[in-house]
Amino acid sequence: MKYVPDATADRQFESDHTVDRAGVPGLLSELDEYAVEQALQLKEKAEGEDVEVVALTVGPEAAAEAVKKALQMGADSGVHVTDEAIAGSDYLATSQVLAAAVRKVGESGAVDLVLCGMASTDASGSVVPAMLAERLDLPQVTLGSVIERQGDQVRIKRDGDTSTEVIGATLPIVLSVTDQSGEARYPSFKGIMAAKKKPVETWSLADLGVDAGEVGLDAAWSKVEAAEARPPRTQGEIVTDEDGSGATALVDFLASKKFI
Repeated sequence: MKYVPDATADRQFESDHTVDRAGVPGLLSELDEYAVEQALQLKEKAEGEDVEVVALTVGPEAAAEAVKKALQMGADSGVHVTDEAIAGSDYLATSQVLAAAVRKVGESGAVDLVLCGMASTDASGSVVPAMLAERLDLPQVTLGSVIERQGDQVRIKRDGDTSTEVIGATLPIVLSVTDQSGEARYPSFKGIMAAKKKPVETWSLADLGVDAGEVGLDAAWSKVEAAEARPPRTQGEIVTDEDGSGATALVDFLASKKFI
């Protein structure tokens, strides 16, 4: 899961052109809430099985709120990877840290399914699930709108522009889900209170065995050179039709903009 700046807030950039994540309110990415929901549904349907849902996030200190939200929704435990050296990491470095964290989670019990959202609401890259699958050497099944599990088999429905596919895979896998997979539940009062007693571990890069020189802005494969605020919107041109010339004026305007 990703802790992202609130899209309704006035977002700014740091001097190095990375997003200011400390100066604006943040929250659990809405698209990742669907992944949490599907994880909880799979657990609820796994009658008689010992299933644990672990909420994992990588981010600054405030990102603990994303784990908290997942615990309130019903996740069993949480992991928060935080380290100053991670700031400014690109997708490649992020996937490296996530993969190391998943492996460490697996030390205490096999990880059968890594569930991700289809994208983050701040960067919208949609590439981390694929990178994570490659680093974990697992099959990937992505962009599922319907998820069904039968034993160690998982089938998804993926809706494209011209067709719908049904794809199956055998656990363990990396799976990403879309915002069509099912409305995420709201934390209940009981869930909010129960979350206070659920275990949350905080790990650094050293805990994961990740070299700090391989992550962060200096190790990124791309860098923003410049950024400027979007210019304010200007008032549009109003065409009146008091004398019946409105249609002609409209056509002239569209022609001048090369729309027709």
